[in-house]
Amino acid sequence: MHTTLQTLWQETHEGESVRQRLFHVLRQSIIQMVLAPGQALSEKELADTFSVSRQPVREAFIRLSEAGLVEVKPQRGTYVVRISQRAVLEARFVREAVEVAVVRLAAEKGLDPAVLTDLHDLLARQRRCIEPNDNDRFYRLDEAFHRTLSLGVEQHAAWKVIEEVRAQLDRVRYLSVPHSTPLERLVSQHASIVAAIESRDTQQAEEAMSLHLREILVSMPDLVRRFPAMFDGKAAFEEQENPALKQETI
Repeated sequence: MHTTLQTLWQETHEGESVRQRLFHVLRQSIIQMVLAPGQALSEKELADTFSVSRQPVREAFIRLSEAGLVEVKPQRGTYVVRISQRAVLEARFVREAVEVAVVRLAAEKGLDPAVLTDLHDLLARQRRCIEPNDNDRFYRLDEAFHRTLSLGVEQHAAWKVIEEVRAQLDRVRYLSVPHSTPLERLVSQHASIVAAIESRDTQQAEEAMSLHLREILVSMPDLVRRFPAMFDGKAAFEEQENPALKQETI
């Protein structure tokens, strides 16, 4: 199903406030490229689209600006920011530091059988996304996979940190599939993480998670070349010039 603002609105919880629903929809629409980098946003048009007043739209713009996803230019308008290569690199660094610590703890202490069952179920559902190229469903399952790991070792604060830095990363991740990163590769990496946890191999678990989260370093230079208008053009990808990092990402 083609993702639109309306379909994203339908996926929100009606019990939430209009402000929260609107922020969630606009944030997700930017992440999923429904609203493209550089696109101008109209308060009035968005208010009409969702049949709401302009005030919650204005408040959503402020929150999105604080999250680094839109830029409000006085007397000129509001625009979806282009993808910041620097912000992506910094977010990836933070996420790897947190998630490697999470998976280390999972391998050291082991996971509850119910959590492992959930992870295997998520893997099975992810595999079913490969053949139909159901990228949107895969990414929802991918988020559930990483959330299950963090909450499985009772690290709720860790997941909160991951959620805070995901926005910049996820825009590149949505762009990378199917353009640069096959779903099969990502599912295989998830399976390797689970296998390492089950065998209580801490080193292998850490390496598997690092490899998985460095996938973006492999795909992003190609995406910058193929879709230059979507990126800010600042901060070249220094990591790709680092031979040591090249070895780590092979």
